[in-house]
Amino acid sequence: MSYEHHEIEGGVPVKAWTHGVPVEEEAWKQIRNVARLPFVQGWVAVMPDVHWGVGATIGTVIPTAGAIVPAAVGVDIGCGMMAVRTTLNAADLPTDLSAMRSRIENAVPHGRTHGGGPGDRGAWANLPDAQAAVWAELAPAHDRIWAKHQRLRGGNTVNHLGTLGTGNHFIEICLDQADRVWFLLHSGSRGIGNRIGTYFIDLAKRDLREHVKNLPDEDLAYFPEGAQHFDDYVEAVSWAQTFAMRNRELMMAAVVRAVAATPGVPPFECGLEAVNCHHNYVRRETHFGRDVWLTRKGAVRAGLGEMGIIPGSMGARSYIVRGKGNKESYETCSHGAGRAMSRNAAKKRFSLADHEAATRGVECRKDAEVIDETPAAYKPIDDVMAAQADLVEIVHTLKQIVCVKG
Repeated sequence: MSYEHHEIEGGVPVKAWTHGVPVEEEAWKQIRNVARLPFVQGWVAVMPDVHWGVGATIGTVIPTAGAIVPAAVGVDIGCGMMAVRTTLNAADLPTDLSAMRSRIENAVPHGRTHGGGPGDRGAWANLPDAQAAVWAELAPAHDRIWAKHQRLRGGNTVNHLGTLGTGNHFIEICLDQADRVWFLLHSGSRGIGNRIGTYFIDLAKRDLREHVKNLPDEDLAYFPEGAQHFDDYVEAVSWAQTFAMRNRELMMAAVVRAVAATPGVPPFECGLEAVNCHHNYVRRETHFGRDVWLTRKGAVRAGLGEMGIIPGSMGARSYIVRGKGNKESYETCSHGAGRAMSRNAAKKRFSLADHEAATRGVECRKDAEVIDETPAAYKPIDDVMAAQADLVEIVHTLKQIVCVKG
Protein backbone atom coordinates (compact mmCIF):
# COMPACT_ATOMS: atom_id res chain seq x y z
CA MET A 1 0.00 0.00 0.00
CA SER A 2 1.60 3.24 -1.14
CA TYR A 3 -0.45 5.53 1.08
CA GLU A 4 -0.66 5.89 4.83
CA HIS A 5 -4.06 5.15 6.37
CA HIS A 6 -5.12 7.26 9.35
CA GLU A 7 -8.27 6.70 11.38
CA ILE A 8 -9.72 10.01 12.61
CA GLU A 9 -11.78 9.98 15.80
CA GLY A 10 -15.23 11.34 15.05
CA GLY A 11 -14.56 11.59 11.33
CA VAL A 12 -13.83 9.77 8.08
CA PRO A 13 -10.39 8.19 7.52
CA VAL A 14 -7.48 9.94 5.82
CA LYS A 15 -5.37 8.37 3.08
CA ALA A 16 -2.08 10.22 2.75
CA TRP A 17 0.51 9.87 -0.02
CA THR A 18 3.19 11.37 2.21
CA HIS A 19 5.77 8.60 2.60
CA GLY A 20 9.19 10.23 2.93
CA VAL A 21 7.74 13.77 2.97
CA PRO A 22 7.32 15.61 6.30
CA VAL A 23 3.95 17.14 7.17
CA GLU A 24 3.75 19.82 9.87
CA GLU A 25 1.38 19.36 12.82
CA GLU A 26 -0.59 22.49 11.89
CA ALA A 27 -1.51 20.82 8.60
CA TRP A 28 -2.51 17.58 10.32
CA LYS A 29 -4.79 19.53 12.65
CA GLN A 30 -6.55 21.06 9.64
CA ILE A 31 -6.83 17.66 7.94
CA ARG A 32 -8.46 16.17 11.05
CA ASN A 33 -10.88 19.11 11.23
CA VAL A 34 -11.97 18.55 7.63
CA ALA A 35 -12.34 14.80 8.16
CA ARG A 36 -14.79 15.47 11.02
CA LEU A 37 -17.23 17.48 8.92
CA PRO A 38 -20.47 15.46 8.79
CA PHE A 39 -20.95 15.69 5.02
CA VAL A 40 -17.47 14.49 3.98
CA GLN A 41 -17.79 11.16 2.18
CA GLY A 42 -15.48 8.14 2.03
CA TRP A 43 -12.15 9.55 3.12
CA VAL A 44 -9.96 12.62 2.74
CA ALA A 45 -7.05 12.15 0.32
CA VAL A 46 -3.82 13.98 1.15
CA MET A 47 -1.15 14.67 -1.45
CA PRO A 48 2.64 14.67 -0.76
CA ASP A 49 2.94 18.45 -1.16
CA VAL A 50 0.41 19.08 1.61
CA HIS A 51 0.93 22.11 3.85
CA TRP A 52 -1.07 24.50 6.00
CA GLY A 53 -3.57 26.81 4.32
CA VAL A 54 -6.49 29.02 5.28
CA GLY A 55 -9.44 26.82 6.29
CA ALA A 56 -8.18 23.65 4.66
CA THR A 57 -4.71 22.38 3.91
CA ILE A 58 -3.23 22.91 0.48
CA GLY A 59 -2.76 19.50 -1.09
CA THR A 60 -6.09 18.03 0.04
CA VAL A 61 -8.89 16.27 -1.84
CA ILE A 62 -12.30 16.49 -0.16
CA PRO A 63 -15.43 14.64 -1.39
CA THR A 64 -18.66 16.07 0.04
CA ALA A 65 -22.36 15.31 -0.31
CA GLY A 66 -24.97 17.97 0.24
CA ALA A 67 -22.55 20.82 0.98
CA ILE A 68 -19.50 22.74 -0.25
CA VAL A 69 -16.92 24.51 1.94
CA PRO A 70 -15.78 27.70 0.12
CA ALA A 71 -12.56 27.97 2.15
CA ALA A 72 -11.64 24.44 1.07
CA VAL A 73 -11.60 25.72 -2.51
CA GLY A 74 -9.79 28.86 -1.35
CA VAL A 75 -9.52 32.35 -2.78
CA ASP A 76 -7.18 31.65 -5.70
CA ILE A 77 -10.04 29.95 -7.53
CA GLY A 78 -9.04 28.05 -10.65
CA CYS A 79 -5.35 28.54 -10.05
CA GLY A 80 -3.44 26.13 -12.22
CA MET A 81 -0.78 25.47 -14.81
CA MET A 82 -0.36 25.62 -18.57
CA ALA A 83 2.47 24.20 -20.67
CA VAL A 84 3.18 24.01 -24.40
CA ARG A 85 6.02 22.34 -26.27
CA THR A 86 7.65 24.21 -29.14
CA THR A 87 9.71 23.18 -32.17
CA LEU A 88 12.68 25.04 -30.68
CA ASN A 89 15.69 23.29 -29.21
CA ALA A 90 18.25 24.57 -26.72
CA ALA A 91 20.68 25.32 -29.57
CA ASP A 92 18.13 27.72 -31.11
CA LEU A 93 18.19 30.05 -28.10
CA PRO A 94 20.61 32.93 -27.58
CA THR A 95 23.38 32.50 -25.03
CA ASP A 96 22.24 35.58 -23.13
CA LEU A 97 18.61 35.08 -22.12
CA SER A 98 18.11 38.44 -20.42
CA ALA A 99 16.48 39.98 -23.50
CA MET A 100 13.99 37.12 -23.66
CA ARG A 101 13.09 37.57 -20.00
CA SER A 102 12.66 41.32 -20.51
CA ARG A 103 10.36 40.84 -23.49
CA ILE A 104 8.16 38.44 -21.50
CA GLU A 105 8.05 40.85 -18.57
CA ASN A 106 7.02 43.65 -20.94
CA ALA A 107 4.38 41.49 -22.64
CA VAL A 108 2.62 40.19 -19.50
CA PRO A 109 1.67 42.49 -16.60
CA HIS A 110 3.02 40.99 -13.38
CA GLY A 111 3.56 41.89 -9.75
CA ARG A 112 1.56 44.51 -7.85
CA THR A 113 2.11 48.20 -7.17
CA HIS A 114 0.02 51.20 -6.04
CA GLY A 115 -1.96 48.94 -3.73
CA GLY A 116 -3.51 47.32 -6.74
CA GLY A 117 -5.14 50.62 -7.71
CA PRO A 118 -4.66 52.94 -10.71
CA GLY A 119 -1.15 52.61 -12.13
CA ASP A 120 -0.70 49.06 -10.83
CA ARG A 121 1.95 47.41 -12.98
CA GLY A 122 0.14 44.06 -12.58
CA ALA A 123 -2.96 45.21 -14.46
CA TRP A 124 -3.66 46.48 -17.97
CA ALA A 125 -3.74 50.25 -18.38
CA ASN A 126 -4.80 49.85 -22.02
CA LEU A 127 -6.73 46.64 -22.62
CA PRO A 128 -5.53 44.63 -25.66
CA ASP A 129 -8.10 43.53 -28.22
CA ALA A 130 -7.63 39.83 -27.40
CA GLN A 131 -8.47 40.44 -23.74
CA ALA A 132 -11.49 42.53 -24.67
CA ALA A 133 -12.78 39.74 -26.93
CA VAL A 134 -12.48 37.12 -24.17
CA TRP A 135 -14.15 39.44 -21.68
CA ALA A 136 -17.09 39.82 -24.07
CA GLU A 137 -17.64 36.06 -23.65
CA LEU A 138 -17.29 36.21 -19.86
CA ALA A 139 -19.28 39.41 -19.27
CA PRO A 140 -22.90 38.12 -19.43
CA ALA A 141 -22.40 35.61 -16.60
CA HIS A 142 -20.27 38.11 -14.70
CA ASP A 143 -23.03 40.74 -14.88
CA ARG A 144 -25.67 38.23 -13.77
CA ILE A 145 -23.63 37.18 -10.71
CA TRP A 146 -22.69 40.74 -9.78
CA ALA A 147 -26.34 41.86 -10.04
CA LYS A 148 -27.23 39.39 -7.28
CA HIS A 149 -24.19 40.16 -5.12
CA GLN A 150 -23.50 43.88 -5.15
CA ARG A 151 -20.68 43.57 -2.60
CA LEU A 152 -18.54 41.90 -5.27
CA ARG A 153 -18.31 45.22 -7.12
CA GLY A 154 -15.09 47.22 -7.20
CA GLY A 155 -11.50 46.21 -7.76
CA ASN A 156 -9.91 44.75 -10.85
CA THR A 157 -11.94 42.76 -13.36
CA VAL A 158 -11.18 42.71 -17.09
CA ASN A 159 -7.88 44.54 -16.55
CA HIS A 160 -6.54 41.44 -14.77
CA LEU A 161 -7.39 39.14 -17.69
CA GLY A 162 -4.13 37.83 -19.15
CA THR A 163 -1.96 38.94 -16.21
CA LEU A 164 0.33 36.94 -13.94
CA GLY A 165 -0.01 38.21 -10.38
CA THR A 166 2.41 37.74 -7.48
CA GLY A 167 3.65 35.14 -5.00
CA ASN A 168 4.26 31.69 -6.42
CA HIS A 169 2.83 32.54 -9.85
CA PHE A 170 5.41 32.41 -12.63
CA ILE A 171 6.23 32.14 -16.31
CA GLU A 172 9.13 29.92 -17.38
CA ILE A 173 11.06 28.88 -20.44
CA CYS A 174 12.18 25.29 -19.88
CA LEU A 175 14.17 22.52 -21.53
CA ASP A 176 12.98 18.93 -21.39
CA GLN A 177 15.03 15.74 -21.25
CA ALA A 178 15.68 16.00 -25.02
CA ASP A 179 16.64 19.71 -24.87
CA ARG A 180 13.35 20.72 -26.48
CA VAL A 181 11.96 24.11 -25.44
CA TRP A 182 8.73 24.38 -23.45
CA PHE A 183 6.79 27.39 -22.18
CA LEU A 184 5.30 26.92 -18.72
CA LEU A 185 3.15 29.23 -16.59
CA HIS A 186 1.23 29.26 -13.32
CA SER A 187 -1.64 31.60 -12.39
CA GLY A 188 -5.35 31.71 -11.60
CA SER A 189 -8.38 33.99 -11.49
CA ARG A 190 -6.42 36.93 -10.11
CA GLY A 191 -8.10 39.69 -8.06
CA ILE A 192 -11.59 38.94 -9.23
CA GLY A 193 -11.34 35.29 -8.13
CA ASN A 194 -9.90 36.37 -4.79
CA ARG A 195 -12.86 38.70 -4.30
CA ILE A 196 -15.34 35.92 -5.11
CA GLY A 197 -13.64 33.48 -2.74
CA THR A 198 -13.34 35.95 0.14
CA TYR A 199 -16.92 37.16 -0.25
CA PHE A 200 -18.48 33.68 -0.27
CA ILE A 201 -16.32 32.45 2.64
CA ASP A 202 -17.66 35.35 4.71
CA LEU A 203 -21.18 34.75 3.42
CA ALA A 204 -21.03 31.09 4.50
CA LYS A 205 -20.02 32.16 8.01
CA ARG A 206 -22.93 34.61 8.18
CA ASP A 207 -25.40 32.06 6.83
CA LEU A 208 -24.47 29.55 9.53
CA ARG A 209 -24.45 32.22 12.26
CA GLU A 210 -25.49 30.15 15.31
CA HIS A 211 -23.96 26.94 14.01
CA VAL A 212 -20.50 28.23 13.04
CA LYS A 213 -19.36 28.02 16.67
CA ASN A 214 -19.92 24.26 16.53
CA LEU A 215 -17.43 23.84 13.71
CA PRO A 216 -13.83 22.79 14.49
CA ASP A 217 -12.73 25.91 12.55
CA GLU A 218 -15.04 28.75 11.52
CA ASP A 219 -13.25 28.87 8.17
CA LEU A 220 -14.93 25.53 7.45
CA ALA A 221 -18.31 27.23 7.21
CA TYR A 222 -20.29 25.69 4.36
CA PHE A 223 -23.27 26.14 2.07
CA PRO A 224 -25.86 23.33 2.23
CA GLU A 225 -26.95 22.08 -1.16
CA GLY A 226 -30.35 23.46 -2.15
CA ALA A 227 -29.84 26.77 -0.37
CA GLN A 228 -29.84 29.92 -2.52
CA HIS A 229 -26.25 30.80 -1.73
CA PHE A 230 -25.10 27.27 -2.59
CA ASP A 231 -26.30 27.71 -6.17
CA ASP A 232 -24.90 31.23 -6.30
CA TYR A 233 -21.50 30.01 -5.12
CA VAL A 234 -21.39 27.16 -7.64
CA GLU A 235 -22.20 29.63 -10.42
CA ALA A 236 -19.59 32.15 -9.24
CA VAL A 237 -16.82 29.63 -8.62
CA SER A 238 -17.45 27.99 -12.01
CA TRP A 239 -17.19 31.40 -13.66
CA ALA A 240 -13.91 32.14 -11.85
CA GLN A 241 -12.52 28.79 -12.97
CA THR A 242 -13.31 29.67 -16.57
CA PHE A 243 -11.70 33.10 -16.09
CA ALA A 244 -8.55 31.39 -14.78
CA MET A 245 -8.37 29.01 -17.74
CA ARG A 246 -8.73 31.84 -20.27
CA ASN A 247 -6.27 33.96 -18.28
CA ARG A 248 -3.60 31.30 -18.79
CA GLU A 249 -4.40 30.98 -22.49
CA LEU A 250 -4.02 34.73 -23.05
CA MET A 251 -0.73 34.84 -21.15
CA MET A 252 0.64 31.89 -23.09
CA ALA A 253 -0.18 33.59 -26.39
CA ALA A 254 1.68 36.69 -25.16
CA VAL A 255 4.70 34.59 -24.13
CA VAL A 256 4.82 32.97 -27.57
CA ARG A 257 4.82 36.39 -29.23
CA ALA A 258 7.48 37.72 -26.84
CA VAL A 259 9.86 34.83 -27.46
CA ALA A 260 9.27 35.01 -31.22
CA ALA A 261 10.25 38.69 -31.14
CA THR A 262 13.47 38.06 -29.21
CA PRO A 263 16.54 38.77 -31.37
CA GLY A 264 18.29 35.60 -32.47
CA VAL A 265 15.33 33.24 -32.01
CA PRO A 266 14.42 31.47 -35.28
CA PRO A 267 10.80 31.00 -36.42
CA PHE A 268 9.02 28.23 -34.50
CA GLU A 269 5.71 26.57 -33.89
CA CYS A 270 4.21 25.61 -30.55
CA GLY A 271 1.35 23.60 -29.10
CA LEU A 272 2.82 20.27 -30.23
CA GLU A 273 1.90 19.12 -26.74
CA ALA A 274 -0.24 21.32 -24.49
CA VAL A 275 -1.74 21.03 -21.02
CA ASN A 276 -3.99 23.49 -19.17
CA CYS A 277 -5.13 22.25 -15.76
CA HIS A 278 -6.65 23.66 -12.57
CA HIS A 279 -5.38 22.78 -9.11
CA ASN A 280 -7.73 24.89 -6.91
CA TYR A 281 -11.31 24.04 -7.79
CA VAL A 282 -14.51 22.15 -7.08
CA ARG A 283 -16.69 20.20 -9.47
CA ARG A 284 -19.24 17.40 -9.58
CA GLU A 285 -17.65 13.96 -10.01
CA THR A 286 -18.60 10.33 -9.51
CA HIS A 287 -16.37 8.15 -7.32
CA PHE A 288 -17.12 4.63 -6.13
CA GLY A 289 -20.60 4.87 -7.60
CA ARG A 290 -21.44 8.01 -5.63
CA ASP A 291 -21.98 11.52 -6.99
CA VAL A 292 -20.01 14.01 -4.88
CA TRP A 293 -18.75 17.55 -4.96
CA LEU A 294 -15.00 17.02 -5.18
CA THR A 295 -12.81 19.85 -3.95
CA ARG A 296 -9.18 19.80 -4.98
CA LYS A 297 -7.23 22.44 -3.07
CA GLY A 298 -3.70 22.38 -4.37
CA ALA A 299 -4.25 19.12 -6.25
CA VAL A 300 -4.54 18.08 -9.90
CA ARG A 301 -6.94 15.64 -11.50
CA ALA A 302 -4.99 12.56 -12.63
CA GLY A 303 -7.56 10.32 -14.29
CA LEU A 304 -6.32 7.43 -16.40
CA GLY A 305 -4.37 8.94 -19.29
CA GLU A 306 -5.05 12.54 -18.25
CA MET A 307 -2.14 14.93 -18.59
CA GLY A 308 -1.10 17.19 -15.74
CA ILE A 309 1.71 19.48 -14.62
CA ILE A 310 3.64 19.28 -11.34
CA PRO A 311 6.08 22.20 -10.94
CA GLY A 312 9.04 22.29 -8.60
CA SER A 313 10.38 25.73 -7.71
CA MET A 314 12.51 28.53 -9.21
CA GLY A 315 15.52 26.22 -9.24
CA ALA A 316 14.03 22.72 -9.38
CA ARG A 317 12.65 20.48 -12.09
CA SER A 318 9.00 20.41 -13.14
CA TYR A 319 7.12 17.46 -14.59
CA ILE A 320 4.58 16.81 -17.32
CA VAL A 321 2.74 13.75 -16.04
CA ARG A 322 0.11 11.26 -17.16
CA GLY A 323 -2.48 10.14 -14.62
CA LYS A 324 -2.77 6.51 -13.60
CA GLY A 325 -6.42 6.89 -12.55
CA ASN A 326 -5.78 5.76 -8.98
CA LYS A 327 -9.23 5.38 -7.42
CA GLU A 328 -8.02 5.66 -3.83
CA SER A 329 -6.74 9.22 -4.43
CA TYR A 330 -9.96 10.15 -6.24
CA GLU A 331 -7.86 10.20 -9.43
CA THR A 332 -5.68 13.02 -8.12
CA CYS A 333 -2.00 13.93 -7.75
CA SER A 334 -0.04 16.78 -6.16
CA HIS A 335 0.03 20.28 -7.64
CA GLY A 336 3.69 20.98 -6.98
CA ALA A 337 6.48 20.57 -4.47
CA GLY A 338 4.60 22.27 -1.63
CA ARG A 339 6.03 24.80 0.78
CA ALA A 340 8.39 23.53 3.45
CA MET A 341 8.13 26.74 5.46
CA SER A 342 6.19 29.99 5.58
CA ARG A 343 7.15 33.00 3.52
CA ASN A 344 8.27 34.91 6.63
CA ALA A 345 10.40 31.98 7.77
CA ALA A 346 12.07 31.78 4.36
CA LYS A 347 12.89 35.49 4.40
CA LYS A 348 14.53 35.12 7.81
CA ARG A 349 16.41 31.94 7.00
CA PHE A 350 17.86 32.48 3.53
CA SER A 351 20.23 35.12 2.21
CA LEU A 352 20.61 36.58 -1.26
CA ALA A 353 23.74 34.46 -1.63
CA ASP A 354 21.69 31.34 -0.86
CA HIS A 355 19.10 32.32 -3.44
CA GLU A 356 21.69 33.12 -6.10
CA ALA A 357 23.36 29.75 -5.58
CA ALA A 358 20.03 27.90 -5.73
CA THR A 359 19.03 29.60 -9.00
CA ARG A 360 22.42 29.46 -10.70
CA GLY A 361 21.96 28.98 -14.43
CA VAL A 362 18.42 30.44 -14.40
CA GLU A 363 17.74 33.89 -15.86
CA CYS A 364 15.49 35.25 -13.10
CA ARG A 365 15.13 37.80 -10.34
CA LYS A 366 17.78 37.45 -7.66
CA ASP A 367 16.72 40.24 -5.31
CA ALA A 368 15.46 40.27 -1.72
CA GLU A 369 11.80 40.54 -2.79
CA VAL A 370 11.77 36.94 -4.07
CA ILE A 371 13.59 35.26 -1.17
CA ASP A 372 10.26 33.78 0.01
CA GLU A 373 10.12 31.89 -3.31
CA THR A 374 13.68 30.57 -3.18
CA PRO A 375 13.90 26.83 -3.97
CA ALA A 376 14.85 25.77 -0.42
CA ALA A 377 11.54 27.18 0.86
CA TYR A 378 9.86 24.24 -0.90
CA LYS A 379 9.86 20.50 -0.27
CA PRO A 380 12.30 18.49 -2.42
CA ILE A 381 10.40 17.74 -5.62
CA ASP A 382 12.14 14.35 -5.96
CA ASP A 383 10.65 13.23 -2.63
CA VAL A 384 7.22 14.48 -3.63
CA MET A 385 7.32 12.60 -6.93
CA ALA A 386 8.54 9.40 -5.27
CA ALA A 387 5.66 9.51 -2.79
CA GLN A 388 3.07 9.56 -5.61
CA ALA A 389 4.58 7.06 -8.00
CA ASP A 390 1.30 5.13 -8.09
CA LEU A 391 -0.69 8.25 -8.98
CA VAL A 392 1.16 9.48 -12.09
CA GLU A 393 3.86 8.52 -14.55
CA ILE A 394 6.42 11.08 -15.66
CA VAL A 395 6.21 11.90 -19.37
CA HIS A 396 8.58 14.87 -19.55
CA THR A 397 11.07 16.37 -17.11
CA LEU A 398 11.51 20.13 -17.46
CA LYS A 399 14.26 22.40 -16.16
CA GLN A 400 13.77 26.15 -16.33
CA ILE A 401 16.30 28.46 -17.93
CA VAL A 402 14.17 31.61 -17.67
CA CYS A 403 11.79 32.39 -14.79
CA VAL A 404 9.57 35.46 -14.51
CA LYS A 405 8.10 36.22 -11.08
CA GLY A 406 5.65 38.91 -10.06
